[in-house]
Amino acid sequence: MPRLTSAERERAIGRLEAGDTPEAVAATFQCHISTIYRLLQRFVITGSTADAERSGRPRVTTPRQDRHIFPSHVAHPFRTAAETARTVRGTHQAPVSRQTASRRLRFRGLRNCRPARGPVLTVRHRQARLHWAQGHLN
Repeated sequence: MPRLTSAERERAIGRLEAGDTPEAVAATFQCHISTIYRLLQRFVITGSTADAERSGRPRVTTPRQDRHIFPSHVAHPFRTAAETARTVRGTHQAPVSRQTASRRLRFRGLRNCRPARGPVLTVRHRQARLHWAQGHLN
């Protein structure tokens, strides 16, 4: 459901002051009745229908998703933070970044480490290793 615009909020308060019931006002603006009750409460307390100031950018993950990141990473200890982040979807199905997963893990006391990079093995290396293993098995 879309948010009520400032003009719609003013009209809703006007209808409530005129004597309409909150149920009728909610039906008129096609919103939930709790929206109208919260609007009325805000108007009584502050005398204004304006939105409250919000600080910062909203979080990408909910607390429930945050709780999912930790056991997912613990179950696979050699997984990188980027791989853990790919297993979780944020709010509105937005992908979670590696940095977000790292922050959530660090908050729970886990330090994610970068995987060790070793030399790239060629076909010759694999064959030599296989030959060595076959010689030592007998």
